[in-house]
Amino acid sequence: MRDLLDEGGLRGSFLVRDLDTGDELGIDPDAEFPIASLVKLPLAIATLERVARGELDAAARIDVTPGRGTARGPTGLSRFRHPATVAVDDLLYLSTAISDSTAADALFAMTPPAAVAAELRRLGHDGIAIRHLTGDLAQTPAERLAPADAHLAHSLAINAATDGDGHPIAQLDVSRANTGSARAFTDLLQALWRPSKIHPDAAARVRELMADNLLRQRLTPDFAADASRWSSKTGTLLNLRHEVGVVEHADGQAFAVAALTQSRVPAVTQPGAEAQMAQVARTLRDELRERGRPGPRH
Repeated sequence: MRDLLDEGGLRGSFLVRDLDTGDELGIDPDAEFPIASLVKLPLAIATLERVARGELDAAARIDVTPGRGTARGPTGLSRFRHPATVAVDDLLYLSTAISDSTAADALFAMTPPAAVAAELRRLGHDGIAIRHLTGDLAQTPAERLAPADAHLAHSLAINAATDGDGHPIAQLDVSRANTGSARAFTDLLQALWRPSKIHPDAAARVRELMADNLLRQRLTPDFAADASRWSSKTGTLLNLRHEVGVVEHADGQAFAVAALTQSRVPAVTQPGAEAQMAQVARTLRDELRERGRPGPRH
Protein backbone atom coordinates (compact mmCIF):
# COMPACT_ATOMS: atom_id res chain seq x y z
CA MET A 1 0.00 0.00 0.00
CA ARG A 2 2.90 2.36 0.67
CA ASP A 3 4.25 1.60 -2.79
CA LEU A 4 0.85 2.25 -4.34
CA LEU A 5 0.65 5.65 -2.66
CA ASP A 6 4.16 6.51 -3.79
CA GLU A 7 3.39 5.50 -7.38
CA GLY A 8 0.44 7.89 -7.32
CA GLY A 9 2.56 10.74 -5.98
CA LEU A 10 0.94 10.60 -2.55
CA ARG A 11 2.03 10.41 1.05
CA GLY A 12 -0.59 9.83 3.67
CA SER A 13 -1.80 9.09 7.17
CA PHE A 14 -4.32 6.22 7.20
CA LEU A 15 -6.07 4.36 9.99
CA VAL A 16 -8.94 1.85 9.93
CA ARG A 17 -10.41 0.65 13.25
CA ASP A 18 -13.02 -1.94 14.14
CA LEU A 19 -15.33 0.11 16.36
CA ASP A 20 -16.27 -2.86 18.52
CA THR A 21 -13.01 -4.77 18.97
CA GLY A 22 -10.61 -1.82 18.78
CA ASP A 23 -8.41 -3.72 16.30
CA GLU A 24 -6.81 -1.37 13.79
CA LEU A 25 -4.46 -1.17 10.82
CA GLY A 26 -2.76 1.97 9.56
CA ILE A 27 -0.01 3.72 7.66
CA ASP A 28 1.73 6.52 9.59
CA PRO A 29 -1.50 7.11 11.57
CA ASP A 30 0.08 9.70 13.88
CA ALA A 31 1.50 11.93 11.12
CA GLU A 32 0.13 15.47 11.47
CA PHE A 33 -1.52 17.18 8.50
CA PRO A 34 -3.35 20.45 7.89
CA ILE A 35 -6.97 19.28 7.90
CA ALA A 36 -8.71 21.80 5.58
CA SER A 37 -12.50 21.30 5.72
CA LEU A 38 -12.28 18.37 8.14
CA VAL A 39 -12.36 21.15 10.76
CA LYS A 40 -16.11 21.38 10.11
CA LEU A 41 -16.56 18.07 11.93
CA PRO A 42 -15.33 19.29 15.36
CA LEU A 43 -17.15 22.58 14.66
CA ALA A 44 -20.43 20.66 14.29
CA ILE A 45 -19.76 18.70 17.48
CA ALA A 46 -18.98 21.84 19.50
CA THR A 47 -22.06 23.64 18.16
CA LEU A 48 -24.37 20.73 18.95
CA GLU A 49 -22.87 20.29 22.41
CA ARG A 50 -23.84 23.91 23.10
CA VAL A 51 -27.32 23.24 21.72
CA ALA A 52 -27.64 20.24 24.06
CA ARG A 53 -26.67 22.45 27.03
CA GLY A 54 -29.22 25.10 26.05
CA GLU A 55 -26.57 27.71 25.19
CA LEU A 56 -27.65 27.85 21.54
CA ASP A 57 -31.04 27.43 19.90
CA ALA A 58 -30.92 25.18 16.84
CA ALA A 59 -33.92 27.02 15.40
CA ALA A 60 -32.44 30.50 15.86
CA ARG A 61 -32.22 32.44 12.60
CA ILE A 62 -28.86 33.88 11.63
CA ASP A 63 -28.30 36.63 9.06
CA VAL A 64 -25.54 35.55 6.70
CA THR A 65 -23.62 37.77 4.31
CA PRO A 66 -23.09 36.09 0.92
CA GLY A 67 -19.67 34.60 0.35
CA ARG A 68 -19.33 36.01 -3.16
CA GLY A 69 -16.94 33.18 -4.00
CA THR A 70 -15.50 33.24 -7.51
CA ALA A 71 -12.92 30.42 -7.36
CA ARG A 72 -13.90 26.95 -8.52
CA GLY A 73 -15.03 24.69 -5.71
CA PRO A 74 -16.91 26.63 -2.98
CA THR A 75 -20.52 25.56 -2.40
CA GLY A 76 -23.75 26.72 -0.80
CA LEU A 77 -23.85 30.17 0.81
CA SER A 78 -20.31 30.70 -0.46
CA ARG A 79 -21.86 31.12 -3.92
CA PHE A 80 -24.85 33.24 -2.84
CA ARG A 81 -25.18 36.74 -4.29
CA HIS A 82 -27.62 38.10 -1.72
CA PRO A 83 -27.92 38.11 2.08
CA ALA A 84 -29.82 35.18 3.60
CA THR A 85 -31.35 34.22 6.92
CA VAL A 86 -30.61 30.62 7.91
CA ALA A 87 -31.39 28.63 11.07
CA VAL A 88 -28.47 27.28 13.11
CA ASP A 89 -29.48 23.67 12.40
CA ASP A 90 -29.55 24.40 8.66
CA LEU A 91 -26.13 26.05 8.87
CA LEU A 92 -24.90 22.78 10.36
CA TYR A 93 -26.30 20.89 7.38
CA LEU A 94 -24.71 23.28 4.87
CA SER A 95 -21.35 23.28 6.66
CA THR A 96 -21.09 19.54 7.23
CA ALA A 97 -22.99 17.85 4.41
CA ILE A 98 -21.94 20.11 1.52
CA SER A 99 -18.83 21.69 3.12
CA ASP A 100 -20.09 25.27 2.85
CA SER A 101 -17.37 27.49 4.35
CA THR A 102 -19.58 30.58 4.64
CA ALA A 103 -22.04 28.54 6.72
CA ALA A 104 -19.15 27.18 8.79
CA ASP A 105 -17.86 30.67 9.56
CA ALA A 106 -21.37 31.74 10.59
CA LEU A 107 -21.17 28.90 13.14
CA PHE A 108 -17.64 29.94 14.13
CA ALA A 109 -19.01 33.42 14.83
CA MET A 110 -21.06 31.83 17.64
CA THR A 111 -18.36 29.37 18.77
CA PRO A 112 -14.91 30.73 17.80
CA PRO A 113 -11.96 28.43 16.98
CA ALA A 114 -10.53 28.68 20.51
CA ALA A 115 -13.90 27.71 21.97
CA VAL A 116 -14.21 24.74 19.58
CA ALA A 117 -10.72 23.62 20.63
CA ALA A 118 -11.68 23.94 24.30
CA GLU A 119 -14.84 21.90 23.68
CA LEU A 120 -12.77 19.13 22.08
CA ARG A 121 -10.44 19.10 25.09
CA ARG A 122 -13.43 18.90 27.46
CA LEU A 123 -14.64 15.87 25.52
CA GLY A 124 -11.21 14.22 25.80
CA HIS A 125 -9.87 14.91 22.29
CA ASP A 126 -6.67 16.92 22.19
CA GLY A 127 -5.11 15.64 18.94
CA ILE A 128 -6.89 18.17 16.70
CA ALA A 129 -5.72 21.80 16.67
CA ILE A 130 -8.32 24.46 15.78
CA ARG A 131 -6.68 27.82 15.06
CA HIS A 132 -8.51 29.67 12.29
CA LEU A 133 -11.77 30.13 10.40
CA THR A 134 -12.66 28.17 7.28
CA GLY A 135 -12.78 31.39 5.26
CA ASP A 136 -9.01 31.50 5.63
CA LEU A 137 -8.86 28.39 3.41
CA ALA A 138 -9.91 30.60 0.49
CA GLN A 139 -6.96 32.96 0.99
CA THR A 140 -4.29 30.94 -0.85
CA PRO A 141 -2.38 31.62 -4.09
CA ALA A 142 -4.95 29.51 -5.97
CA GLU A 143 -7.57 32.25 -5.52
CA ARG A 144 -5.25 34.88 -7.02
CA LEU A 145 -4.56 32.95 -10.21
CA ALA A 146 -6.65 32.33 -13.30
CA PRO A 147 -8.04 28.77 -13.52
CA ALA A 148 -5.57 27.94 -16.30
CA ASP A 149 -2.69 28.77 -13.92
CA ALA A 150 -4.00 26.89 -10.88
CA HIS A 151 -1.26 24.28 -11.30
CA LEU A 152 1.25 27.01 -10.30
CA ALA A 153 -0.35 27.28 -6.87
CA HIS A 154 -0.09 23.51 -6.52
CA SER A 155 3.59 23.65 -7.51
CA LEU A 156 4.18 26.23 -4.77
CA ALA A 157 2.30 24.09 -2.27
CA ILE A 158 4.45 21.08 -3.16
CA ASN A 159 7.87 22.66 -3.48
CA ALA A 160 7.88 25.29 -0.74
CA ALA A 161 7.41 22.95 2.21
CA THR A 162 10.24 22.67 4.74
CA ASP A 163 11.59 19.49 6.31
CA GLY A 164 9.75 20.27 9.54
CA ASP A 165 6.35 20.60 7.81
CA GLY A 166 6.58 24.37 7.81
CA HIS A 167 5.26 26.30 4.82
CA PRO A 168 5.04 29.90 3.56
CA ILE A 169 1.35 29.24 2.86
CA ALA A 170 -0.09 29.50 6.39
CA GLN A 171 -2.90 27.02 5.73
CA LEU A 172 -0.30 24.33 4.92
CA ASP A 173 2.01 25.09 7.89
CA VAL A 174 1.34 22.61 10.70
CA SER A 175 2.35 25.20 13.30
CA ARG A 176 -0.29 27.69 12.07
CA ALA A 177 -3.01 25.65 10.35
CA ASN A 178 -5.88 23.63 11.73
CA THR A 179 -4.22 20.23 12.08
CA GLY A 180 -4.85 16.61 13.01
CA SER A 181 -3.91 13.02 12.26
CA ALA A 182 -5.68 9.90 11.11
CA ARG A 183 -5.58 8.61 14.69
CA ALA A 184 -7.09 11.80 16.12
CA PHE A 185 -9.99 11.67 13.67
CA THR A 186 -10.49 7.94 14.18
CA ASP A 187 -10.78 8.60 17.91
CA LEU A 188 -13.36 11.30 17.16
CA LEU A 189 -15.35 8.94 14.93
CA GLN A 190 -15.25 6.28 17.64
CA ALA A 191 -16.71 8.80 20.08
CA LEU A 192 -19.50 9.69 17.63
CA TRP A 193 -20.52 6.10 16.87
CA ARG A 194 -20.08 4.56 20.31
CA PRO A 195 -21.05 5.88 23.80
CA SER A 196 -18.67 8.63 24.92
CA LYS A 197 -18.58 12.05 26.56
CA ILE A 198 -20.26 13.53 23.48
CA HIS A 199 -23.96 14.14 24.21
CA PRO A 200 -26.05 11.38 22.57
CA ASP A 201 -28.23 13.92 20.74
CA ALA A 202 -25.19 15.75 19.40
CA ALA A 203 -23.55 12.52 18.26
CA ALA A 204 -26.72 11.34 16.54
CA ARG A 205 -27.12 14.61 14.62
CA VAL A 206 -23.48 14.58 13.46
CA ARG A 207 -23.87 10.98 12.27
CA GLU A 208 -26.96 12.04 10.34
CA LEU A 209 -25.15 14.97 8.74
CA MET A 210 -22.20 12.78 7.73
CA ALA A 211 -24.57 10.24 6.18
CA ASP A 212 -25.94 13.10 4.05
CA ASN A 213 -22.49 14.07 2.72
CA LEU A 214 -22.92 15.12 -0.92
CA LEU A 215 -19.20 14.94 -1.80
CA ARG A 216 -18.92 11.29 -2.76
CA GLN A 217 -16.16 11.06 -5.36
CA ARG A 218 -13.31 10.03 -3.05
CA LEU A 219 -13.77 7.05 -0.74
CA THR A 220 -17.50 6.53 -1.28
CA PRO A 221 -17.17 4.31 -4.41
CA ASP A 222 -15.17 1.79 -2.36
CA PHE A 223 -17.32 1.82 0.77
CA ALA A 224 -20.96 2.54 -0.13
CA ALA A 225 -23.07 -0.47 -1.15
CA ASP A 226 -26.54 -1.93 -0.72
CA ALA A 227 -25.24 -3.90 2.25
CA SER A 228 -23.25 -1.07 3.88
CA ARG A 229 -23.79 2.53 4.94
CA TRP A 230 -20.99 5.08 4.45
CA SER A 231 -21.04 8.36 6.41
CA SER A 232 -18.15 10.79 5.96
CA LYS A 233 -16.60 14.25 5.76
CA THR A 234 -14.04 15.36 3.15
CA GLY A 235 -11.33 17.99 3.25
CA THR A 236 -9.56 19.49 0.24
CA LEU A 237 -7.01 22.30 -0.05
CA LEU A 238 -4.45 22.69 -2.83
CA ASN A 239 -2.52 19.40 -2.78
CA LEU A 240 -4.32 18.01 0.29
CA ARG A 241 -7.07 15.40 -0.13
CA HIS A 242 -8.69 13.94 2.97
CA GLU A 243 -11.73 11.94 3.97
CA VAL A 244 -12.82 10.44 7.30
CA GLY A 245 -15.90 8.32 7.87
CA VAL A 246 -17.55 5.18 9.18
CA VAL A 247 -18.75 2.20 7.17
CA GLU A 248 -21.50 0.15 8.83
CA HIS A 249 -22.15 -3.31 7.40
CA ALA A 250 -25.44 -5.18 7.41
CA ASP A 251 -23.84 -7.96 9.49
CA GLY A 252 -23.21 -5.50 12.33
CA GLN A 253 -19.50 -4.79 11.83
CA ALA A 254 -18.54 -1.12 11.73
CA PHE A 255 -15.19 0.47 10.88
CA ALA A 256 -13.88 3.99 11.29
CA VAL A 257 -11.76 5.04 8.31
CA ALA A 258 -9.43 8.05 8.19
CA ALA A 259 -7.37 8.95 5.12
CA LEU A 260 -5.30 12.16 5.07
CA THR A 261 -3.08 12.63 2.02
CA GLN A 262 -0.76 15.09 0.36
CA SER A 263 0.05 14.97 -3.36
CA ARG A 264 3.32 15.88 -5.07
CA VAL A 265 1.61 16.13 -8.47
CA PRO A 266 0.86 19.78 -9.45
CA ALA A 267 -2.66 19.26 -10.78
CA VAL A 268 -6.06 20.40 -9.54
CA THR A 269 -8.02 17.36 -10.74
CA GLN A 270 -6.51 13.98 -9.83
CA PRO A 271 -9.15 11.23 -10.01
CA GLY A 272 -6.40 8.61 -10.08
CA ALA A 273 -5.01 9.82 -6.75
CA GLU A 274 -8.47 9.72 -5.21
CA ALA A 275 -8.98 6.19 -6.50
CA GLN A 276 -5.65 5.14 -4.98
CA MET A 277 -6.60 6.70 -1.65
CA ALA A 278 -9.78 4.66 -1.70
CA GLN A 279 -7.97 1.49 -2.70
CA VAL A 280 -5.53 1.79 0.21
CA ALA A 281 -8.31 2.50 2.71
CA ARG A 282 -10.44 -0.33 1.32
CA THR A 283 -7.54 -2.81 1.44
CA LEU A 284 -6.87 -1.97 5.09
CA ARG A 285 -10.58 -2.36 5.89
CA ASP A 286 -10.84 -5.67 3.99
CA GLU A 287 -7.87 -7.13 5.88
CA LEU A 288 -9.26 -5.99 9.22
CA ARG A 289 -12.76 -7.22 8.38
CA GLU A 290 -11.42 -10.65 7.43
CA ARG A 291 -9.50 -10.89 10.69
CA GLY A 292 -12.66 -10.08 12.63
CA ARG A 293 -14.77 -12.84 11.12
CA PRO A 294 -15.18 -16.04 13.13
CA GLY A 295 -13.82 -19.37 11.89
CA PRO A 296 -10.68 -20.28 9.93
CA ARG A 297 -9.22 -17.87 7.40
CA HIS A 298 -8.79 -19.00 3.79
